[in-house]
Amino acid sequence: MSAMAVRVITDSSACLPDTVADELDITVLDLHLMQNGEERTTSGLSSLELAAAYARQLERGGDQGVLALHISKELSSTWSAAVAASAVFVDGAVRVVDTGSLGMAVGAAAMAAARLARDGASLEECYDIAVDTLHRSETWVYLHRIDELRRSGRISTATAVMSTALANRPIMRVNNGRLEIAAKTRTQSKAFAKLVELAQNRADGEPVFVAISQNQARETAKSLETMLTDALPEGSSFMMMELDPTLAVHAGPGAIAVSCVFADERADG
Repeated sequence: MSAMAVRVITDSSACLPDTVADELDITVLDLHLMQNGEERTTSGLSSLELAAAYARQLERGGDQGVLALHISKELSSTWSAAVAASAVFVDGAVRVVDTGSLGMAVGAAAMAAARLARDGASLEECYDIAVDTLHRSETWVYLHRIDELRRSGRISTATAVMSTALANRPIMRVNNGRLEIAAKTRTQSKAFAKLVELAQNRADGEPVFVAISQNQARETAKSLETMLTDALPEGSSFMMMELDPTLAVHAGPGAIAVSCVFADERADG
C-alpha cells in the first residue's frame, strides 16, 4: 500500500494471518487476553488505545483516512470504543464499519478494502466494498463442545440449554452480530455434512471464498476443507488459519469457524 493511501485497521478477532496482513498493509490490533486465576478472560480495546492507533495510521496515510473494522458490537465493547475514538478526528477521517460479524468475514472485508486502498480508492469507496463484502458473507461455527461459550455469556441461557439438550455438536451461525443455532447435530460427521450443505445451498452455483479458522483441530479442519472443496463450485478459493486466542477462549478446543464470501447477497437480505 502506498504511503498516501487509506489505512485499514482491524482487530485480532478477524483471524487475519500475519502474512496476509503484511502483504496488504492492514494494521491488526490485538484484543486483550487475560489470566484470571485458572480462567482465561478477554476484553475489548479501549477508546484511548484505538484513538492512538487511528492517529498513527492517519499520519502514515497522509490524512487520506482510516477504515476501522472490528468485531460485532453484540460480542465486544470494542465497536462502541471505536465509535468514541473516531469522534476525536475531524471531517469523518475515521470510518468505523458496523460489521455485525467476527472472524474471517471481517478479515475478508478488510482485505477487500485494503486492495482497493492500494489502488488509490477513496475512504468512501473502501467503506462501500467492506460493507458489500460483509453483506455477502456468512459465518458458521462448529462447536466440539458448548461449555466455554455457555460460561462466557456470549449465548443466551436458553440457547445454551437447548443446544446442550438437543445437540452434542451444534452448528452456530453469526446473525445480526449474535450467535444462534443454525443446526442441531449429534455427531461431528453429521455436523460437517450439514455445514457443507448450508454453504452449498447458499453458493447457488457460484464460486465462493472460504476461510476456515480452527482451534486445536487442524486435521479435522482439513477434512472439512476437503468436503467443502468437493461440494462447492469450481473456482472457489480456500484459506486456513488459527482461530484467534480471544475467540478460542470462548469457542473451546476443537472449534472450527467457516467464513464464506458469496457472489451475491442473500435473497432475504
